[in-house]
Amino acid sequence: MSTSETEPSDSGAAPAQPSSQLSLLLELQEADLALDRLAYRRRELPERVAVSELGARLVELTARVAEAQDQRDKLASQQLTLDQRSDAVGGRIATIEQRLRSGRAGSYRDEQAMGEEVTSLAHLRREIEDQELEVMEALEPLDQELAALTASCSAAAEELGLAREQLGMATAAIDEEAALVRATRGRLAARVAPELATPYERLRAKLGGIGAAHLVGGACSGCHLQLPAGELHRLRHATPDSVVYCDQCGRILVMTSDQAGR
Repeated sequence: MSTSETEPSDSGAAPAQPSSQLSLLLELQEADLALDRLAYRRRELPERVAVSELGARLVELTARVAEAQDQRDKLASQQLTLDQRSDAVGGRIATIEQRLRSGRAGSYRDEQAMGEEVTSLAHLRREIEDQELEVMEALEPLDQELAALTASCSAAAEELGLAREQLGMATAAIDEEAALVRATRGRLAARVAPELATPYERLRAKLGGIGAAHLVGGACSGCHLQLPAGELHRLRHATPDSVVYCDQCGRILVMTSDQAGR
């Protein structure tokens, strides 16, 4: 631990700051930490997790609805094609049977050929009808699945909308609190001398948001390392306006009035 009025990495001497300035610096540090905590809370809100999970669920359900709808459309198209084929075969059978009844079939051989064609067409129509039945049987559970998925999708969308509202309210509350802290922080920052604020901001950016620390129980509250007894003695007998830096972490170290001189 050094009691010099320079940061370990800097050259030259930093002007001494009154103890009130160091107290202001600690208040500024507390405001910055409060803002960091609020920013963390905002990022880690459970409502944000809920929105993310519900959004992913809705995407999954939407994809499943689209897949089921695509399968149904294909089956419906197949059913339409089969219906058209069945109608065409039925129409051909009706035309041949009408010619046979009207006596315009021609020779016996022609009538026999027409009869065989009707038999073949009737067999084909039964095959088509069997295929239509299979398609209808496949459509029934698919329609049920599609209806269930659509209902789940609608419910998830509604739940997601509610979760987004809750997230909006939660973030608004944090933003309101952060605005008050930022206002306080601004007033404090305006009162801290630039010679002290500049190294503080640099250290804070470099050391995880903590640029100034208390001396607590003989240890730096920033790095939590215990100071040697001799170093503690020198610190406690330093002048009140001395700006000291922790030799371990480099943070600005501030002693309370009751620690000085002991």
